[in-house]
Amino acid sequence: MHPLNEANGSWEQLPSNLLFKDVCSCKLLKFCSVFCRRSKRMAVVGLVMVGWLAMWVCSVDGYGGGGWINAHATFYGGSDASGTMGGACGYGNLYSQGYGTNTAALSTALFNNGLSCGSCYEIRCMNDRQWCLPATIVVTATNFCPPNNALPNNAGGWCNPPLHHFDLSQPVFEHIARYRAGIMPVAYRRVPCQRRGGIRFTINGHSYFNLVLITNVGGAGDVHAVSVKGSRTGWMSMSRNWGQNWQSNNYLNGQSLSFKVTTSDGRSVLSYNVVPARWSFGQTFSGAQFR
Repeated sequence: MHPLNEANGSWEQLPSNLLFKDVCSCKLLKFCSVFCRRSKRMAVVGLVMVGWLAMWVCSVDGYGGGGWINAHATFYGGSDASGTMGGACGYGNLYSQGYGTNTAALSTALFNNGLSCGSCYEIRCMNDRQWCLPATIVVTATNFCPPNNALPNNAGGWCNPPLHHFDLSQPVFEHIARYRAGIMPVAYRRVPCQRRGGIRFTINGHSYFNLVLITNVGGAGDVHAVSVKGSRTGWMSMSRNWGQNWQSNNYLNGQSLSFKVTTSDGRSVLSYNVVPARWSFGQTFSGAQFR
């Protein structure tokens, strides 16, 4: 498609070096045409504005720059969020793990069978002046909101597939909506997780069954692969048992341990000899962190 010819109002008379198709990405040609109908000067203004808008609209999906996605949110766990402790990610006490009350249980469509545990989302309330509050929140995925197939998706089955739904802790829900709102339309996007200190490794299990809970992960936040190295072994892949509990069936007693943690964005961080040789089950150790 050629730019508008000011003389006759057609799109086919001007030179091809004025084409807008390479600038007006993300299906913005209609937007472009609004700015290009009056004059060449307005066409230049339109070119600049469309170029800027294209860069804004066409941001890369994924954490740290993705577009907003429509969803719904409810809350659970009581005013002190005590009912949110534990959960399907295996984090246990969310206060001691550093997650606090800024947490959410994800619907099936978002939970990804537990691989989304630890990911972070920015959420804002949408399209309801009566119940929405003018704030945004950032929450960490710490639990699973199970489907209720006995109820329709729009009347109680809020977490049924394929719905995108966040069951927030009550305290953080009340930052974006009033308590009496119940279920609210929201928009969300992935964002980088900001953590204090290093990645934490809590070693549970017993000999030949080492179950390592991995918490406090920055960056993408959701761990997708883990490897462990003993001081007398090479690197060995661990398998995900459930939530963010990763297991190794190798005998690692009496060895200092190193870990390699890889998140969903493909980035990895190495924590060398983070666990001393005299470790024991039930202990937690802090390693390196994503920057």
